[in-house]
Amino acid sequence: MTTLHDPLRLPNGLVLPNRIMKAAMSEALGGRGNEPDDRIERLYRRWARGGYGLLVTGNVMVDRRQLGEPGNIAIEDERDLAALTAWAKSTKDAGVPIVVQLNHPGRQANPLSIGHTPVAPSAVGLDFPGATTPRALASVEIEDIVDRFATAAVVCETAGFDGVQIHAAHGYLVTQFLSPLSNLRTDEWGGDPARRMRFLLEIVRRVRARVSPGFAVTVKLNSADFQRGGFTEDESRAVVASLAGEGVDLIEISGGTYESPAMAGSAAASTRAREAYFLEYARSVREAAGEVPLAVTGGFRTRAGMAAAVETGECDVVGIARPTATRPDAAEAILSEIAEALTITELTLPRLLGKVADTKALEGVLNLGWNADQLHRMGNGLDPDLDRGRLVTAVALLRRNGRVAIGPKRGIR
Repeated sequence: MTTLHDPLRLPNGLVLPNRIMKAAMSEALGGRGNEPDDRIERLYRRWARGGYGLLVTGNVMVDRRQLGEPGNIAIEDERDLAALTAWAKSTKDAGVPIVVQLNHPGRQANPLSIGHTPVAPSAVGLDFPGATTPRALASVEIEDIVDRFATAAVVCETAGFDGVQIHAAHGYLVTQFLSPLSNLRTDEWGGDPARRMRFLLEIVRRVRARVSPGFAVTVKLNSADFQRGGFTEDESRAVVASLAGEGVDLIEISGGTYESPAMAGSAAASTRAREAYFLEYARSVREAAGEVPLAVTGGFRTRAGMAAAVETGECDVVGIARPTATRPDAAEAILSEIAEALTITELTLPRLLGKVADTKALEGVLNLGWNADQLHRMGNGLDPDLDRGRLVTAVALLRRNGRVAIGPKRGIR
């Protein structure tokens, strides 16, 4: 019987010392030139002491011109190789594998960046306050983005990271290509499910071709985007089957977008009752995934729930994110049986606000901001602040994302 304590060998040979993964959360701790600095090292050194079998970084963008938020770290070339190497070393010294999540925001680029036009598969705007209608990408630009993912992966390997994760969830660019709601193209990049998944498959193929066999190539994929007419579970299963034939080493299952934020805890009540939001879907794709291990992130809170998911084979790895923002040693607490359950803070907005705005989406963003504040505190050498309220969180969120991006930045190419 498999337990949370058991190591897991990925297809590329990387061994995870246990089955609990610190899943990605956007840290927004990059410097003015989008480079990592001592704050990100300090944060990851703390997580490296937390007992995890794998650490997955937050959004690392492949294009400095297209950021999800100010403070995103970006990798376009080797200009920040020394800083990246120090970041990788901050966890490797503790014997904890670390994988870099590579991403492009597409139409989810920072909505408060004045004068910036986001790009997307099609000119379909995000249904979210303040969002700008994106410009449809030309085919040559799509090829350039695919190559950017591969270039960033090569730099990550050179810096000493153990692998990369292609972010194909939560409404970012890869998800936008997968969804019939945001991809209205009729060329080789859209028009039917097979062509809509081509962007993701080309990224995986190009990355795999340019890194060594021992470097992990993983994918984070939505089970669905939870929007009427959008990316469905049947389509997601087809993507999993295709990825299984492309040499990926781990598939992490999550779900939702910022328009319908299941990943922030807004899943249906029937799903929330099972503790982990996406376990039922993970079970349904076991055959399609073949020998590729599955991780599930979203909703795990109790040691019993995590242990059961691994013991029954519903998933191979348990991903936890928000609990690690306030308890950086969450994995150790579960594995050593110090804690039977992990807790999170859920900020809510006044019900009256629902008459003029979509409070569900806004609460999702507010809670993501609250957790980002905790990461910033740890990056600055402080402990998390569990008493941080919604007003100070909202102000910090606006201040962090409201810095305009119209001035020159170091080394943009």
